[in-house]
Order: sequence, then C-alpha cells, then structure tokens
Amino acid sequence: MAKHIKKSGQKITQKITRLSRKTAIEGREHVKENLVGRISHIKNVKLLIVEWILLVSAIMLLAITQLLWYSDSYSVQTYTYGGTYTEATLGEVKSLNPLFANTNSEKALSKLLFATLTETDYSGHTGLGLAQKISANENGDVWTIKLRDNLKWSDGESLTNEDVLFTAEIIKNSAVTTNYDSNLSGVSVREEEGQIVFELPAAYANFPSALNIPILPKHILADVDPKLLLENQFSTNPVSSGPFSFNATQASTTNAGESVVYLVPNQYYYNGKPLLSSFAIHTYATQEDIVSAIKSGSVTATSELQASAAEDIKSSNIYERQASLSNGIYLFFNTNSAVFKNKNLRKAVQKGINTEELRALIGDNIPLSYPITPNQIELENYPEIPGYNVEEAKKIVAETEFDHEATINLASISTGYFAEVAQDLAEQLTELGFKVEVQLYEPNQEFITNIISTRSYDILLYEIELGPDPDLLAYYHSSQNSSVGLNLSNYKNPLMDDLILAARSTMDVDLRKAKYEAVLKQWVEDVPSIGIAQTNMSYFYNKNVSIFSEDNRLVYPTDRFNDVEYWGAQKTRKNRTP
Repeated sequence: MAKHIKKSGQKITQKITRLSRKTAIEGREHVKENLVGRISHIKNVKLLIVEWILLVSAIMLLAITQLLWYSDSYSVQTYTYGGTYTEATLGEVKSLNPLFANTNSEKALSKLLFATLTETDYSGHTGLGLAQKISANENGDVWTIKLRDNLKWSDGESLTNEDVLFTAEIIKNSAVTTNYDSNLSGVSVREEEGQIVFELPAAYANFPSALNIPILPKHILADVDPKLLLENQFSTNPVSSGPFSFNATQASTTNAGESVVYLVPNQYYYNGKPLLSSFAIHTYATQEDIVSAIKSGSVTATSELQASAAEDIKSSNIYERQASLSNGIYLFFNTNSAVFKNKNLRKAVQKGINTEELRALIGDNIPLSYPITPNQIELENYPEIPGYNVEEAKKIVAETEFDHEATINLASISTGYFAEVAQDLAEQLTELGFKVEVQLYEPNQEFITNIISTRSYDILLYEIELGPDPDLLAYYHSSQNSSVGLNLSNYKNPLMDDLILAARSTMDVDLRKAKYEAVLKQWVEDVPSIGIAQTNMSYFYNKNVSIFSEDNRLVYPTDRFNDVEYWGAQKTRKNRTP
C-alpha cells in the first residue's frame, strides 16, 4: 500500500515538473515574441504612449486634487491640548493672595488661580461657582449654600466648608483690610447640617452676587496671624482652586514693575483641566509698552487698550473683539461742595450738558442715562430725564445765588479718553456760566487715597463697576458716605435711603421692579450724578488662538476668563462626526 502511494506521488511530481518546464518555455517565447520582439516598434507609436501617460497622470492629479478639495467636508480645524497663552496686563504684582488683589494684573491672576463661591454666568447674571446650590428663606435674610462634591485644591487636598468658614472669618476680621469687607459686613456665617449658612442683618434679594468671594486654603494658612497674611509666603507661592496653578515668577531686570507670572493647568479644577499647557501674565507699566508687545508678538493678547489703539497696532495678525461691561461712566456731583450742594445748579448741568457730544468722544459705547443697566433689571417705566436745553440751563445758573467767581474743580483720570472728555465737559460748563479747572490724575492708589476717599472735587468724571445686579446702596445710600464708602456724590436723602433698602430687600421680582422705578425717579429728581455711557472692553488677540465666547455677557473685565478652560493656542484637524 505504501509503495503504491509512493509511486503515485512520484508520477504526480513528474507531471507537475514537465508542466512547469513547458510553461516556462512558452512564457519566454511569448515575452520574446510580444515584448522584446516588439520593442523596436515603439518609435512608431511613441506619440500614442506619451498621450496615454499624460492621460493617466491627469487622472491621478485630478483624483488627488479632489481628495484635498473635499477634505474640509469631512474634517475640521480645531484646538487641542497644548500651547502657551500670554496676556499683557497693567500694574505690578505685589501679592497673589486674592483677598488683596488691587491692580489689573493681580485681579487677572486672582481669577485664573482662585475659584469663587458664585461667578457671572453666560447671561451676565450671578451664577454658581464652587457652590452647587444657593437658597434663601422667605424673608431673604438667611441664605444657605451647598458646595460641589469632591472639590480639591491644586495640591490635591479637599476644599471643604472649613475653608469657606476660615475665609469668611478673615474677611470679617477688623484687623485685616481686604477687598471683600463690605460683602460680609454684619453677616454671621456658620455651618449647619453640612451646609454653610449666611445670616444677614437685613433682607437682601441679590445676596448671591456678594458671594463672588475667592476662598483661601485653611490647611495652609490656619496658623498664620491674619494681620501678617499679606506678608506670608502664600502671597508669592499660593495653592489654588481655579483653572490654573502657580508655577513661577520672573521679574524683569531692565524695566521696573515688569514681570511674568507663569501658570500651569490645575488638574483638580472642578470645571475640568484647561486645554492650554500654560498661561502667563506679563505685567507692564504703561499702555504704550503693551502696544509694542502686541505688535512684536511678545504677548498673545490684552484687554488693557482702548479701541483707538487699533490705529497704532495695525497688524493683520491681530484681531479685536468688543465686549460690553457692566461699567458706567458718570459725572458725580459733590453735594457737599459750596456750589453743587444747591440742587438747582445740578439740574442746570443736567439740562445744559450735551451728553451725546461726550459719548462721541468716548467712541464705541452704549448710551447710559440711569444708574442701572437693562441687563441688570428690565423696567417697564423709566422716568423722563430733562432734555438738552442750553439757554434754560444758563438762565438757571444766572438766577441762582452762589459765588459765581468760585472755581469748580473737575477731577478725572489721565488715561484713555477721559482727558479729552473732561476738557470738553469743562468747555460746556464754562458756556453755562461756571468757572472750571480740570485736574487729571494717574489712576493709582494715590488717586484713590488722596482724591476719591477725601472727595477732593466738585465734579468727578469717573468709571464705576455696576455689577450684575441693580443694587444702588454702594453709590447712593448715605451709609456709604465716608472715606471707605463709594458714595462718590456725598449724597444724602432719607427718602432715597428707604427706597434703596426697600428695593434690595424685596424677593418678589415684579414688586422689586416697581420699587426700582421709584428709586430712579428720585435719582433723576435729585441729580447726584449724570449718566454718560456704558463702556466696552476691547480685547486684542493673535488670530491663531481661541478666546472667550462671544455669547458670554461680561460684567467685570475678568469675566473674560469664565470659560478659559476652553481657550486654545494649538491647532489640529479632526474628522467631523456624522
């Protein structure tokens, strides 16, 4: 059996071998006959060959072109993890402790490094930050917040109610002066059933806006004397809770006050780790220095320049985005001054000043005639403001008894459009029959201390923050008529005090609107100030980066960072999702 199988296999092998040899011989003959033998004929058909080669090449080129042409239909350019973003800001960085942030540079770093209990939402109203839930009792004088779950500091330690209570204790400490003293004035804070309870001395419907307080880490600062908190090393190397954490600071060896603070993503940030691999705040002393930095590409962006700076920049690589702020430019009358304690003279200015002319000098802006904005609260009935009438205003000034030889001190800041607006205003006041002297100051702490706090002016042309809610207590209630208050008009009216308190304490929205209409009516009647314009923030940035969403309505300039975790500086292409 085995021999039979062996013989059969040998026969099959022999047949395959003979067949292979025959095939090879025939193949060589076929190649010789049909290819080698015909090579000499190529010259007779070379034109046809060239045409075929060109045709095939054209078809391949068209296929490749079509592939590239339609690639955008199924892919999109987007931003990915990585890249460095550098913002130019004004003012020195003396402390990274957010409770003491004063300069624009320090405020920007505070927003990037520290989360707050509440923050501005996309609509420009007060929303949730570290707080997961905020609720009030029926009267509006007791507010309760619950923190989000699993909050952490940048060092991995848990952020808890203890940190909030610790921060509140520091803010309320009379030996420490922070930027948030008024937020918790008269408020008692305690923990109750795992939540934090704020008990107010009186009802306040918009209290959540006062909780935009950055929280400090108790596990780092518990043993520090509150009076020495500003000098503690935490001010130069903090543990953070915001989208970024501190990395390093590099001071300039050539320009005083100029430095760069480097930040890296905070992996524990409750809203998610940012796309950017690093963020740097580059501080400058002047706007001219920032213009040079933007033009040279030394920085990515800045919010410190007026819209008119576009003429100086003139770069195709730099875009500009305008965003309205809840800030207002006003003329504040010092109602304690010898001249403007007389309401008739304030009314004369109200009628005799061409506000449209002043607004034109400011440039892109939203006219603002009242001490609140429509975004804060939309009212149905606004009181009528007297129309522009120079002749009638002149008559009031001429017939009113006061020292017509007295010189009115018109104070303002020297930066941006304020100098030009102040000069135009002085000319208009002179036409009405006043003698005016313009005093311009650098917008620094010395100006706040020596001019604002002492109310050393008859008229102040100034920009103020109005906030997300229509609370007028800070600027027009008599309790704020002090060196540490913001009643810049020294305005006192018991009726107005009652109206303001009634409006801010009413929990019913419709009723609160009616009360604010009464507040505005009294404001127009007493003329403690005159509204000029609601201002915009001009943001100049490199065209290759992604910045804050145009859908976000800003209240404060630092609100541009509300969605900073989505900003990008490094691009990639991704296929579209079907």
